[in-house]
Amino acid sequence: MASESLKYDFSMNIEKNRRATFVDWPFDEDDGSKCTSDKMAEAGFYHSPTDRDPDVARCFVCFKELEGWEPEDDPWQEHKKHSPRCTFLLTKNKNSEDITIEEFLDIEVKRQENRVNKILQNSIKEFEDIAKTVRTEMEKLVH
Repeated sequence: MASESLKYDFSMNIEKNRRATFVDWPFDEDDGSKCTSDKMAEAGFYHSPTDRDPDVARCFVCFKELEGWEPEDDPWQEHKKHSPRCTFLLTKNKNSEDITIEEFLDIEVKRQENRVNKILQNSIKEFEDIAKTVRTEMEKLVH
């Protein structure tokens, strides 16, 4: 399940692809909003909604997921606050048209590291949840 949600992230290295994910983004209608879909995509985010959290946005490099966006939230500042070491934020040329091949490769290497770590963390959590359930069932058998 974890790897399913991270499968298509490679195409998110292109800003217009990230922008296209913001379907029905609530802050595009607000003229004064700092977190429009354009600004979100520029800051490295793409829309990754869930049934519980319809405004989840995820960075395509560090995979940091943020939700609870407000019109006055600045995507760059929120990204920096919650993931200050994100390689995308540290890249000199953040505009996908200006990025050098070296920068692209640095970002992609870090993105792959982060992706593998995220999948591993999710797998460990899933394993721990199953182990807890099995342990509870085994204790019922002993008592």
